[in-house]
Amino acid sequence: MLSKEEFARRQKQAIELIENAGLLITDKEKTEIEIADMGLSDFENIGLGILVYVNTQRACAKELAMLPRQTCPEHRHPTVCANLGKEETFRCRWGTVYLYVPGEKTAAPKAASPAGRESTFTVWHEIVLHPGEQYTLEPDTLHWFQAGDEGAVVSEFSTASTDENDIFTDQEIQRSTKVEG
Repeated sequence: MLSKEEFARRQKQAIELIENAGLLITDKEKTEIEIADMGLSDFENIGLGILVYVNTQRACAKELAMLPRQTCPEHRHPTVCANLGKEETFRCRWGTVYLYVPGEKTAAPKAASPAGRESTFTVWHEIVLHPGEQYTLEPDTLHWFQAGDEGAVVSEFSTASTDENDIFTDQEIQRSTKVEG
């Protein structure tokens, strides 16, 4: 759970990262940035700031703001009813992002799983994204990603997003953030 003060501080950090990327967002959008702490109260290591521009039945666009070495934990976007899982493209806007997907394990990965949660990170095929580079994930693909040493901003373009249906490898993850008060 986040205090109102910590939520506001984390939102300000996300705004600064997005502005570092040269992206312009409105004052209203600044107040709409979600701080996803994954219910672990370890935001410095696991979590991200999320600004959703649009999320319709057919398409979604977001900015993901990540602190230095912050990790979005391993998860997948499953098929729900008749709707295929989310197909998503990550485009690095600023910083460096280390994305991990199924495939041959990278011999010397640039990222490390957060301490104490090593067993919840199982895919280790590394894709490195620098500004202007992108990668598309097929629906229901297990993945996780980590920002580089300076942090990162990633644009996500996808089919409809239903984050509440995401399946995390770490059973302690709670996708919705709780704020005190």
